[in-house]
Amino acid sequence: MKKLLRFLSLLGLLSSVSWLVHAAPSAADVARLGKDLTPLGAETAANADGSIPAWNGGILTPLAGYKVGDHHADPFAGDQPLYTVTPANAGQHEGKLTVGTLALLKAYPDYKLVVYPTRRSASNPQRVYDATRQNAATAKLVEGGNGISGAILGVPFPLPQNGLEVLWNFLTRYRGVAANRRIGQAAVERGGGYQLVQFEDEFLFNYTRADITAKELDDSNTLIYFKQAVVAPARLAGTILLAQETMDQVKEPRRAWVYNAGRRRVTRAPNVAYDNPGTAADGQRTSDQFDMFNGAPDRYDWKLVGKKEMLVPYNSYKLHSDKIKIADVLKPLHLNQDLARYELHRVWVLEATLKAGTSHLYSRRTFCIDEDSWQILAADQYDSRGQLWRVSEAHCINYYEAQTFWSTLEVHTDLQNGRYLAIGLDNENSMYDFSLKRTPGDYSPESLRREGTR
Repeated sequence: MKKLLRFLSLLGLLSSVSWLVHAAPSAADVARLGKDLTPLGAETAANADGSIPAWNGGILTPLAGYKVGDHHADPFAGDQPLYTVTPANAGQHEGKLTVGTLALLKAYPDYKLVVYPTRRSASNPQRVYDATRQNAATAKLVEGGNGISGAILGVPFPLPQNGLEVLWNFLTRYRGVAANRRIGQAAVERGGGYQLVQFEDEFLFNYTRADITAKELDDSNTLIYFKQAVVAPARLAGTILLAQETMDQVKEPRRAWVYNAGRRRVTRAPNVAYDNPGTAADGQRTSDQFDMFNGAPDRYDWKLVGKKEMLVPYNSYKLHSDKIKIADVLKPLHLNQDLARYELHRVWVLEATLKAGTSHLYSRRTFCIDEDSWQILAADQYDSRGQLWRVSEAHCINYYEAQTFWSTLEVHTDLQNGRYLAIGLDNENSMYDFSLKRTPGDYSPESLRREGTR
């Protein structure tokens, strides 16, 4: 009996560390990248009925007439809708809709998804593809899955075997090297009223720097450098957040500081993480919902459900356009769905369940992650009772001058209070600048202090 109990205990231990017990991809599997699998690990071929076409490299060059600084014209402006999903016909499409989308269709009689032909537009530079192939043979999870090693620049796990590997592919996906942007955030009331908060964001993606070395990445333990200044309204303007996103946030928590304009001081900001409130979001999102998910994965168990064909927001150039105003986008209860574009894509479905003994506002989260770009496109968040609470979507485009597929607008809809938060509104702002030149030294507390007081 004692031997049996020891054996059962060992089985439980092995199960709890199953993320570690898997074979590295074989040379034959790695060789599939760039062939029947895309360089990032998606299925190259079309689906069975051709409704998802084969990937042919995505958008590789800017549109004719495009100049850096322009808003991105729609390369698919001539596409006509295939059909529209409404509350009346949602049952016909149920197998291709997320739980959250079905809930929105049920909650709002005028909600709809206008579905267009699928365009597999995602692309990355060749150096990302080359690095991904190298990573496939060397990358591994470390520290209980809270960090990675043996990877740089490219996707670490193009042949994923578990949920944490898929999550890390999202966290390290290519978004250029450095960028700045001016975006708006609005917490929209049930009646449609809102106050626009304007941010100026800067990113330095340490993981994808051209001159980064594996040793420097390991020594710095820093994935991303990020700075966010509130520029409007006046009552909030002047506050600046600086964050150094660590690779392993359990081993070393995210390093963050805030410059307070009123006090003209820089102080540590230890609570910019997990389910603490998002900046100026009126309680409508958590810190770790920014960019759909960010930060340490340690409070959840991550289960890879598998791959499905789903109707998801994609190629959202209409929502990105400078030919419309923010007031055209934001309507009572939900976005102006006439401006949103949905397509049928293969996505990885990832389930996060809160671990016993830990805490978070969301007891469970379900993510749909694009196979072509590793971008989270949709997420459902559940409250402590297990009831669906907030539904999130990332409306993305290919920023074709940088060959990165990234969100232009994130929307987090609260089904319990009838409000939603939109972040990324750039229709009336200058465009992202991917030519920004920055070094890690530009993201120190000292540099923040100088910027705040000048």
